[in-house]
Amino acid sequence: MKLMLAEDEPGLSRALTAILQHSDYEVDTALDGLTALEYLLANDYDAAILDIMMPGMDGIEVLKRAREAGKRLPIIMLTAKSEVSDKVEGLDAGANDYLTKPFAAKELLARIRAMTRAVTAIDATTLSVGNVRLDTAACTLIGPLGEEHLANREFQLMELFMRNAGTRMPTERLMLDVWGEDAPEGANVVWVYISYLRKKLTALGANVAIRASRNQGYSLEVVEEGEQA
Repeated sequence: MKLMLAEDEPGLSRALTAILQHSDYEVDTALDGLTALEYLLANDYDAAILDIMMPGMDGIEVLKRAREAGKRLPIIMLTAKSEVSDKVEGLDAGANDYLTKPFAAKELLARIRAMTRAVTAIDATTLSVGNVRLDTAACTLIGPLGEEHLANREFQLMELFMRNAGTRMPTERLMLDVWGEDAPEGANVVWVYISYLRKKLTALGANVAIRASRNQGYSLEVVEEGEQA
């Protein structure tokens, strides 16, 4: 698997590159935003890691330009900023995830695995994540223990999660994408529908779970053997 790492601090760049290579990733490194964008536009990477604060061009701008150019690879942002608004800006610009410095190497590797564990489109009407399939024509969720028909909002929410498996999505995005202009006041409605979906996933014997991250939103994750769903 080939990654692009953009980090302007040489020592950290070398350390991260060594960690990634030790985990069998092939890595191209950039020390500034302009080089990072050049690499992204010229190559087909499986994923990219972008620092936000870089000389030449910041990571958010690199991200925006890459998305505008049609690059759909998973991208994780590295930032020293802890404000929620800064993180939301990155997610809104098209990032799949972010990590706030300092972070543990194991967490970075886990985020990369989750990011690149993409949804599989079996055919034109079937999506698959883990051992669960979503029949988009019949609005039916299928797992090892049977199948569950999904009501309209449940289906829209589950399809959004499956098409963005491993990506943390803020509650605001879920409300906008699923309810649109009809979104009710407050975020309780999202929690209620996620609760419905969690019960159905459990009933189906699914090895995927909708997980909540404080101040970051929700994501659909494959549950590794031995983990709690």
